[in-house]
Amino acid sequence: MKIHHIAIICSDYEVSKKFYTEVLGLQIIREVYREERQSYKLDLAIGDHYIIELFSFPNPPERPSQPEACGLRHLAFSVENIYEKRQELIQKGLSCEEIRTDEFTGKEFFFTQDPDRLPMEFYEV
Repeated sequence: MKIHHIAIICSDYEVSKKFYTEVLGLQIIREVYREERQSYKLDLAIGDHYIIELFSFPNPPERPSQPEACGLRHLAFSVENIYEKRQELIQKGLSCEEIRTDEFTGKEFFFTQDPDRLPMEFYEV
């Protein structure tokens, strides 16, 4: 029917929480600390769509390599204006790749990454 949510484990909860809420602008639905797991669970939304569960766990392993590691390659977000979004993220301190054009759709996009180097794509609709 549709994707319900995406779960992400971060290495530094406060840094990632700030990134996803203040830099990307996702809204907090619910935040829970689970004492027995020493773990936070932060439910985040874009608009009124539940999209990401952000978890913290003690000592998670690092991401093995750049986007070509097995598993999730990147998260992609739709934006209305690719140039404005890139400039906004640069002003917030992110390093963003140059804007490219998708050879199949003709749409423009660029990549950046979250605090744990998870690649993020911004794709103009």
